[in-house]
Amino acid sequence: MKGWINGIGWVTPAGFGCGRENTQQPLCNGTLEIPKRKQVFAKADMRFGRLDEFSRVGLAAIAFCLRDAGTEEWDEKRSIGIVAASRYGCLQTDLAYLDTLLPEQGKLASPNLFAYTLANSFLGEAALRFGLTGNTLVFNHAETTALAPLCYALEELEWGGQQAIIAGICDLPAPAEFSSENETPGSLFVLLSKKPPVGQSAYGALELRAGKLIFSGEPVTDLSALIAACLTAEK
Repeated sequence: MKGWINGIGWVTPAGFGCGRENTQQPLCNGTLEIPKRKQVFAKADMRFGRLDEFSRVGLAAIAFCLRDAGTEEWDEKRSIGIVAASRYGCLQTDLAYLDTLLPEQGKLASPNLFAYTLANSFLGEAALRFGLTGNTLVFNHAETTALAPLCYALEELEWGGQQAIIAGICDLPAPAEFSSENETPGSLFVLLSKKPPVGQSAYGALELRAGKLIFSGEPVTDLSALIAACLTAEK
């Protein structure tokens, strides 16, 4: 199973970015800045301001990923799917919603927060904004390599009949009860396509062989190592 990495985008403690504008891989510990609309989209956008923080981080990284691949703008809908993995999902949004639900026997429950108490809400937002008609999935993961969404994406690309899959991770900082030294908050997505891009070079081909990921002929140990290899490759 094989896919071409045509775009990379992220929102992490290292900042906001597109792969072709950077050479340092951005997955790291630190304080995560929640993006504002002006930092992601040039035009006024009331919907972005209503998103919860988890959705903002995920949507912004997807936008940067598509922008990096030169496929952000669209006239016709595209058969592109999304696969995202998350340790905590929208837990912080759920807790914030409960804070509005408990007083006054639910009379003050926030309908805006309620709309984002599902971890896949930002996938639907991305599909609407960018004309994506492929399958979407968000799942819980605890493995440290963060490679599971890429494996799922390559399988989906092989068998699902879609032209491309956006795959990656999305997390807000962990709640204090669950935090550890190895946490890397933020969101990072890559665009895996069946074909190399037109008009610019791909980062390289990612393959799934016997359950193992291979990039440019070398085994992939974790997501940060893959992104580092992509950003130092000739593009």
